[in-house]
Amino acid sequence: GGRMHQLLRPGLLTAVLATRAYHSKLYGSADEAIEGIKSGSKLLIGGFGLCGIPENLLKAIARRKDIEHVTAVSNNAGTSDYGLGTLLQSRQIKRMVSSYVGENKEFARQYLGGELEVELIPQGTLAERVRCGGAGIPAFYTLTGVGTQVETGGIPIKYSSDGQKVLIASEPRETKMFGGRKYLMEEGITGDFALIKAWKADELGNLVFKYAGNNFNAPMATAGKITIVEAEEIVPVGELGPDNIHIPGIHVHRVIKGEVYEKRIEKLTLRRSSSDEGALPASMQQRIHIIKRAAREFRDGMYVNLGIGMP
Repeated sequence: GGRMHQLLRPGLLTAVLATRAYHSKLYGSADEAIEGIKSGSKLLIGGFGLCGIPENLLKAIARRKDIEHVTAVSNNAGTSDYGLGTLLQSRQIKRMVSSYVGENKEFARQYLGGELEVELIPQGTLAERVRCGGAGIPAFYTLTGVGTQVETGGIPIKYSSDGQKVLIASEPRETKMFGGRKYLMEEGITGDFALIKAWKADELGNLVFKYAGNNFNAPMATAGKITIVEAEEIVPVGELGPDNIHIPGIHVHRVIKGEVYEKRIEKLTLRRSSSDEGALPASMQQRIHIIKRAAREFRDGMYVNLGIGMP
């Protein structure tokens, strides 16, 4: 009783909280923040395309040519000359775990030429596998992929150098019946490090993302043994409203203020006139024709999933 009474004295409690509140997680630079990342590390990298990617942390890794044979878990690999694509150019990545090859021609070339191992995972499954990894859930069951090579295995992970033989293929998934339907089991994903881009952060590592920049950043921030965050703005402790915080600081170990943000647009599309459309390549004109026809099916209140392949 006496000991507890002493701990609950208002002045002492305030002093303890103040000491804890200013245990800063700030690092001076991206180069300092990536300390400990080494060859063979497994990295979880937030972002979608070029949106919400940790640009400065990726540049810092690209400067460290001694870091090789990395496994990178990311929705895709940016473009050939930016984002995660720069680490592909410098041959620092051994395996990509992703759902989308996208606009990165170098990614596709290395994969098909046997230079890069690639685990292709359905996008929603990838997000949930990372979320489960961060929540301590070892595995879950899903309908996605049932009846395909996701279930049966055999999806090429690595080709021979001539692209003719599959040297490594995906393994079959365990399945189970629930309510008369077959589901397959997917395992949670964790990493040695998570590289995260936030809009705002405080010195304790509490994070706020902005709009679509949330994407894969939120689940990946919880699934790294060491989570490194770069933020556009560092704010004083207490400025972020508790209800506005997306990721609490308990998940975050290192924070930097990003030095430069290019925020490139992966595929800039503007409204075109009929004459502009007529000057486009035949393949793009065909896409425009398809989407115009599909647009005739839209009705008020519908939900529409527009992939990047459509203008």
